[in-house]
Amino acid sequence: LALGLADVVQRYSGGIRLDTIFVDEGFGSLDLEKLDLAIKVLEGLREGGRLVGIISHVDSLRERISTRLEVVSSSQGSKARFVLG
Repeated sequence: LALGLADVVQRYSGGIRLDTIFVDEGFGSLDLEKLDLAIKVLEGLREGGRLVGIISHVDSLRERISTRLEVVSSSQGSKARFVLG
C-alpha cells in the first residue's frame, strides 16, 4: 500500500520524486510465500534506484537483508548500530 501511494504521490505532485520511503506494513502477518514476494518487490525497487527502509521485528527479514540499521532498547535507553554485509 505504501509503495503504491508513493507512486501516486509522484504522479500527481508535479514532478517530485520519492526516492526514499519507509515501510511498516505488518510483515509478521505474511506467510513465507507472500514474504518472498514482498522481498522480491523491494529488491526490484532498489535496483531501480529507490531506497526502501523496512521497519520490522520479523526475524526472517533480518536474515535476508544484509545491510540494516538495528535499534535495540534496554533499561539504559536505545542503541543503534549499522550492520553491513
